[in-house]
Amino acid sequence: MKIAYIVPTLEPSGGAERIIAEKANYFADFFQYEVYIITLFQHKDSPNCYHLSDKIQQINLAIPFFSQYKFKYPKRLWMKLKLNYCMHKTITNTINLIDPDILIGVSFSQADNICSIKCRAKKIIECHEPKYIYSSRIYSSTLMSRILTNRIFSYLYYHSIEKNADLVVTLTEDEKRNWRKAKRVEVIPNFSSMTIMHTNKLDSKRVIAVGRLHEEKGFERLLDIWKSVVAKHDDWQLDIFGEGRLKDKLIDIIRIEHIKNVILHRNTPNIEKQYANSSICCVTSFYEGFSLVILEAMRHGVPCIAYDCPNGPRNIINDQLCGYLIKDGDKDSYVEKLCILIENESLRKRISEAAIERAKHFNKEKIMLQWKRIIEIIHDDSAFDKQQIY
Repeated sequence: MKIAYIVPTLEPSGGAERIIAEKANYFADFFQYEVYIITLFQHKDSPNCYHLSDKIQQINLAIPFFSQYKFKYPKRLWMKLKLNYCMHKTITNTINLIDPDILIGVSFSQADNICSIKCRAKKIIECHEPKYIYSSRIYSSTLMSRILTNRIFSYLYYHSIEKNADLVVTLTEDEKRNWRKAKRVEVIPNFSSMTIMHTNKLDSKRVIAVGRLHEEKGFERLLDIWKSVVAKHDDWQLDIFGEGRLKDKLIDIIRIEHIKNVILHRNTPNIEKQYANSSICCVTSFYEGFSLVILEAMRHGVPCIAYDCPNGPRNIINDQLCGYLIKDGDKDSYVEKLCILIENESLRKRISEAAIERAKHFNKEKIMLQWKRIIEIIHDDSAFDKQQIY
């Protein structure tokens, strides 16, 4: 079986990049598939953030797609169309040379281009974040682009996927409902294969938060929450691990608002050690496709508290059993539940035990067997038309 993945890049240290690398490695090392990873924008000599098996062949196309943003409207729109044409031609030529059985793309980047490639391969699109997110950010620099360009391009983008993808794979049942017009949709959650260093004793006075420092992760509202919490519990510490464009802004907020006991850390390759030495994990995202952070924390027995945003947290956390789900944006409730966890070590330990058990539902081997079954069924036309995947 020959599989080709098409992704924007494998340089960032994000959850999507990590899970794609791990799945590709499993396909190559355990299922003995012939695996190619084609990156669209990564430069020839740029290193990957996550390790790839020696059995995988990586091709970096280094397409200068983002050069369009040097221009203003209407020239930017013309450059976008021109670059799209060149990119489609380059991808098509590359795929025809490889001649894969299965072609896998990601919904958050160039899935329409991938779906329109003329080739014999069956096309699968993975969805790593809520569908509506893409349509809200395709073009958003001006009022005209938001009203007109966003609407047109998002419609064409999703119409191409729904019309041409043989299968759309979502991470949650909630997201599956957003793809009703697609030919076929299946749900396969993510997994975490992070090494568990040791059993968490939950006796450290430390709260952890992990993620890229971008708007969607909601770290500004986490700082607002922490300002209220630390006023009552000034012997506790908040450690935030991540990098991104909001770092300087967050540092300014901490300084101007005089928020105590909070430190911003750079990304670390040993984040499992940080989970193992934390007593609570906070997630304040505006949206999550699945949230590997929650799953990783739960595997370490760290109680999680998260806003009930679309769509990931509610599909992992069983509210009040293995963590807390807070109505999205309800700061007062978030502060209340976080303080309860801080003040009650026995509660933390009870939730920790339930979290470890819940995390076992997202077993890597079990989930990869689901992927194997999908690929084998979709490769067999007659079986794919008749069978349901579980």
